[in-house]
Amino acid sequence: MAFTRATGKHRAPSRMTRRGAKIAGVATLTAAGVIGTLASPALAADVEAAVAQDTAPATPARAIVIDDSLAATIDAQADAQHLAAQKAAAAKARAEAAARAKAEAKRKAEARAKELREAKERVARAAERERLNSYRLPVAGSSVTTGYRTGGALWSSGSHSGIDFRAASGTSVVAVGAGTVVEAGWGGAYGNNVVIRMNDGTYTQYGHLSSIGVTVGQSVTPGAPIALSGSTGNSTGPHLHFEARTSEEYGSDIDPVAYLRAHGVSV
Repeated sequence: MAFTRATGKHRAPSRMTRRGAKIAGVATLTAAGVIGTLASPALAADVEAAVAQDTAPATPARAIVIDDSLAATIDAQADAQHLAAQKAAAAKARAEAAARAKAEAKRKAEARAKELREAKERVARAAERERLNSYRLPVAGSSVTTGYRTGGALWSSGSHSGIDFRAASGTSVVAVGAGTVVEAGWGGAYGNNVVIRMNDGTYTQYGHLSSIGVTVGQSVTPGAPIALSGSTGNSTGPHLHFEARTSEEYGSDIDPVAYLRAHGVSV
């Protein structure tokens, strides 16, 4: 009996189909024990090797290469990021250190400036205290023409209650020290006069003035102009009559030369 097959284009079984058939056949023979019992040991070994080769999964060599390259790239990126982070942290630390150093330098400079300012202020205050506590002649560069307690008919008490300084009419008269004006005006025999209560509690008087430049209650400092010399009141000519007293009242006078010398004035 003849076998016929349909006409048309036929292809040989594919390699995969052949391999599958081969594997299936071998598996069948193995299961049946044919290979193990009938075939030679060499043949059995070859068959098992073929089966192992055909059934083993393909080795992903290219995948491994790609994975290694990607891992290396990731590691390189991670290293670069880590290095960049380290550099950024170092830069931040340097900036913060510089800022702290700048702030500290500023603080020290401000503290130093404050110290210098306070030192200058202390010096200025000390100088001002010294100036306010200083004394001077009531007429600059003058000298005494009539001494204290000099006797004569010119004075109602029989003696001079102060001292006279040489001074032409209109010469500037100044406060010998710091104090407050308690009298400024006509003083009888003293003519135009000024009385100052000094800061140490004593009093000084300036008489025979041609004009007065201060008012009662006014504070004066050492050397402050208070009047112009003249010859008003009981006077024989232009000069300045100067007295030092323990109170505002007449008769409490003390030696003006000793008084001025006790305050450092050369008379």
